[in-house]
Amino acid sequence: MSILSAPYFHDEAAAHAMLEEIVWPHGAACPRCGGLDRITTVKGGRVGLYRCGPCKRQFTVKVGTVFESSHVPLNQWLQVVYLMVSSKKGVSSHQVMRTLDCQYKTAWFMTHRIREAMRVAHPTPMGGRGMTVEGDETYIGPKAKNRAYKPVGEKQSVMALVERGGAVRSFHVANVTANTLQPIIGKHVYRDTRFQSDESAIYTGIGWNFAYHGTVNHSAKEYVRGDDYTNTIEGYFSIVKRGIYGIYQHVSEAHLHRYLAEYDFRYTNRVARGVDDEARMRKALAGIVGKRLTYRSVGGSGAAENAS
Repeated sequence: MSILSAPYFHDEAAAHAMLEEIVWPHGAACPRCGGLDRITTVKGGRVGLYRCGPCKRQFTVKVGTVFESSHVPLNQWLQVVYLMVSSKKGVSSHQVMRTLDCQYKTAWFMTHRIREAMRVAHPTPMGGRGMTVEGDETYIGPKAKNRAYKPVGEKQSVMALVERGGAVRSFHVANVTANTLQPIIGKHVYRDTRFQSDESAIYTGIGWNFAYHGTVNHSAKEYVRGDDYTNTIEGYFSIVKRGIYGIYQHVSEAHLHRYLAEYDFRYTNRVARGVDDEARMRKALAGIVGKRLTYRSVGGSGAAENAS
């Protein structure tokens, strides 16, 4: 027996029961009026259908979540969630299409909805007294040597903050300048944190805000000086790039922030922090509430990735 033998991957009723346990830990609640009293099941209705006594409305656990209005069976949704949270470098929509035997448009929309569930809705600052946060930036996009005839596409700038032994938070930014990055760092890192960066002038003007600002001089091939290094965040960037170039092959600028949220989620909830694949799936499912995502709001185009 494996985790894929679990009933909620094969039976829609079991999938509803599992999701209700996560979304409604204290029992069914009406997503429209918030009522907890006189919630009854609808006899002869579809799987997981309830009726609210106070407002007389019918609902399922999917209402008000990223799963709302989807015609894909819930047990198949859970299969895709598990594939995405358990694959370190991601799963392409083409692979999901082949696995579920569905249209590419359906698979693409499903994966984007799940990425929305992985997004942290209200992030709090990172670090704190005695803790270290590393900051760095990188560029994601095509290389000139890979283009024989077509013009080289523009690379996209990404800035990230990683707490040593903890979470990571990355941002798709318009440009890599002090005016762009310093407000992000100031908002997302506690002032009493030990902040680490390279020798870039971008960070020199903000280092005084923190308890300590350590740097390493990469241009002089210096990578470690005592506890001063940025190897943690560079390791995270390597995971992101191997995933985007190897799995998705191309990610459009309009959707890069969604893919970054996916990599942030898996890295933050990794095995080294005591989160296994099943626990990671439950954490992703806990994030589905209040993140209604329609096809129109995603962009209306399936050109987000080109993976075979």
